Order: sequence, then C-alpha cells, then structure tokens
Amino acid sequence: MSEHTDAAEALGRIARMEDASRRQGGWYTRYLLVFGATQLFLVPAVLLGHGTALAAVALCVHVVAVAGLSLYAARQRTVRRGFGLRHGLAIGTWAVVYGAAVVLGGTMFVDSVPFTAVATICCVLPLAAMALLERRGSA
Repeated sequence: MSEHTDAAEALGRIARMEDASRRQGGWYTRYLLVFGATQLFLVPAVLLGHGTALAAVALCVHVVAVAGLSLYAARQRTVRRGFGLRHGLAIGTWAVVYGAAVVLGGTMFVDSVPFTAVATICCVLPLAAMALLERRGSA
C-alpha cells in the first residue's frame, strides 16, 4: 500500500508544481511588454536627439531598465521549455531592427519624424509579438 501512497504523493507534488508554474508563467510577457515600452522613449530620443543630452539620458534610462529587467528575470522561479531560444529570437530580432533604425535614421532619414514613428513601431513590434505568443503559450 505504501507504493500507492508514495505514487499518489508524487503525483500530487507534480500537480502542485505544474499549477505554480502556470500561475507564475506570465512573468516573461510582462518582461517583454516593459522592454517594449522603453522603446517608445528610447528610439525617438536617439533618432531625434543626436548629440544632445536627451540621447544620453535615454540610453541611461534604457540601461537601467535592462538591468532592472535582468534582475527581475533572474528572480523568477519558472521558465517554460525553449525559453532561451524564444528570448534569443525576441531580443535578436529587436537588436537587428533597432540597429537598422539607428543606422538609417542617422544617415538617410536624419531628423525625420515620420521615419522615427515607423522605426519606433518596428522596434516595439517583435517584442509585442513575442509577448503575445508567450501569453498564448502559458495560458
């Protein structure tokens, strides 16, 4: 009878762990949304405020936000399978889009408000898309 009891206890622990994992699984969605929100300030400041204190302040705010988000991520107890690949894809895509926006905004579209608006949306889009996919996957 103890084998059945042990098995039942093990299944109960597994069910509790799965429940806790599902409840805590939304952290990465919040991470991506906050990171995306920082782009709404960073991209316009960098593209329209070249050589000014605004660009420097924006970059400092971005560094502080990334550091805070990294601490937040490190304190999370659960990650879903394939997290590293999804995170690498989200941040890698953002980095390519952001890099292209900065290069094009600094060379071909200097002080262009329409380009800055489109570039900002393009920088937020990969993060928002991954947040949506992550939310659907953890539900």
